[in-house]
Amino acid sequence: MDRFARYSWLTLSYNIAVILWGAFVRASGSGAGCGSHWPLCNGEVLPRSPRIETIIELTHRVTSGIALLLVVGLVVLAFRQRPQGHPARGAAALSLFFMLTEAAVGAGLVLFELVADNRSMARAMFMGTHLVNTFFLLAAITLTAHFASGGAAFRWRGQGAAGWAAALGMLALIVAGVSGAIAALGDTLFPSASLAEALKQDLSPTAHLLIRLRLLHPFLAIATGALLAVLATRVMMDRPGPAARPARRVLILVLVQLLAGVMNVALLAPVWMQIVHLLLADLLWIAAVLLGATALASQGDGMAEELVPYAA
Repeated sequence: MDRFARYSWLTLSYNIAVILWGAFVRASGSGAGCGSHWPLCNGEVLPRSPRIETIIELTHRVTSGIALLLVVGLVVLAFRQRPQGHPARGAAALSLFFMLTEAAVGAGLVLFELVADNRSMARAMFMGTHLVNTFFLLAAITLTAHFASGGAAFRWRGQGAAGWAAALGMLALIVAGVSGAIAALGDTLFPSASLAEALKQDLSPTAHLLIRLRLLHPFLAIATGALLAVLATRVMMDRPGPAARPARRVLILVLVQLLAGVMNVALLAPVWMQIVHLLLADLLWIAAVLLGATALASQGDGMAEELVPYAA
């Protein structure tokens, strides 16, 4: 594994950490720590005598800025260390695009004051958009690291049922992820003292829509987990070899994530458990991306052999 490949995986790991810190910002109610100012914090570059919420939010902004610089470096290295037409170049460019849109969505949350105690459906829609963009960002960085490490380019055309199955699995993960983001927002804004009280809130026709929507997430998560388990098993049977390892990872992460979801509900979604749940969701998404890329890799076009020297 060369320097570019190691740098790519490091960039992916760092972005996961930034995403988890962003979840802590939301769960701790610190999203308004810098007021409705962006990119400044309360109208200042470095606020004087900041509150703890301000420190938490400002830390997220600083770490996000570092993430942007890392992705810029990813693009530079991709174009300097990989030849024209190499798939890592395109994946790195997409990483930068989704990093910029990630910043735009985050800025929108602050500027439109869709943070802290805001209970509007506009905030829920922004949260869903944020989650989708985050998934795309992670997918782009993951593919950059995958290609930089010698992974073969893949194609959708001509894959038949396998291509449609991969698309269905990714779509199901996105839908489940969006429902999870909305459920987490509901847990933060409408905490419950007991499991019985939470269930009563979920089933009440007069409850806030965010509370009623969170009831959908467990069903969508279970259905998505079952679908991914079936797809991963089929990949292991029909396309053994390089795809077997990522398929096993998907199966393991599906099981662990479902168990974590049960714990999250039983414990009434404490902040630390929400972060663990999100970490597993991100890891499952990354594993699914790698499984799809490996299973749909072009066969017999010499691409894999061409990439081997760059992985040395």
